[in-house]
Amino acid sequence: MRAVVTGGGGFVGRHLVRRLRIEGWEVVPLGREQVDLADPPAAAAAVRAADPDVVFSLAAGRAKATTQERAATVAVNTSPWLVDALPDRCRTVVRLGSSTEYAASSAPLTEQAALEPRGFFGATKAAGSLLLQAAAAERGVRAAVLRAFQVYGPDDHPTRLVPVVLEAARTGGTVPLPPHVSRRDWVWVGDVVDACLRAARQEDLPPGVVLNIGTGVQTSTEELVETAARVTGRPIATAAGAHPGRHWDTADWVCDPTAARRLLGWLPTIDLAEGLARTWARS
Repeated sequence: MRAVVTGGGGFVGRHLVRRLRIEGWEVVPLGREQVDLADPPAAAAAVRAADPDVVFSLAAGRAKATTQERAATVAVNTSPWLVDALPDRCRTVVRLGSSTEYAASSAPLTEQAALEPRGFFGATKAAGSLLLQAAAAERGVRAAVLRAFQVYGPDDHPTRLVPVVLEAARTGGTVPLPPHVSRRDWVWVGDVVDACLRAARQEDLPPGVVLNIGTGVQTSTEELVETAARVTGRPIATAAGAHPGRHWDTADWVCDPTAARRLLGWLPTIDLAEGLARTWARS
């Protein structure tokens, strides 16, 4: 089997590429080093040349400081060219979406939750999910959207929370905390990769299915720091209110993974303490 992984140089993409190769897939990663995914003709040509059986659409832009950056982020996150670029042999696209496509909720989020994106990134991801579903239905391509919650694990970007917390454990630094309680559903990167593979292989999924990928357990930033201190065996200093927080942060943000369990046979296998311990061991 041959796979294209857009965003193959990103955090989740690198893990997926490694897993696919271990399992014997032929993999073509398409990231910034290979092609400009904000350039539709170039990106489409790269997909056609790869001639994949499956496309894993993981590319995610986040830059938004300028008009040009916002335009590039929209182009990458929506990828409206993708389905038309697929060769005839390719009948499956698995898209990694985001929990930020949903409105805030005090209850666990199901796939029926309202689409009310939390900011620019969430809006572009939601638009890309809808465009993929529509285009795939027209072409008869099997598409699955996996809305991942807060993914973490080894080799994440150093500015993200888990790397910042573990670096503070290593160096004796201080973790800045937001002024208000922020909780997230932290899901191990290997479990997200497993969900991607299951979605690619499960041929009887409903057309355009959306599945939430999370643990069903939410953890505050303060609780995450406490867990990290316990598994590393090192004290971690914090500074309350020193981080401005993000406008989409919320006191409740948790997944209902029931549909993924029912349709993919998928369950998270690594809890937060074990995941932090594994990340620490590899950092």
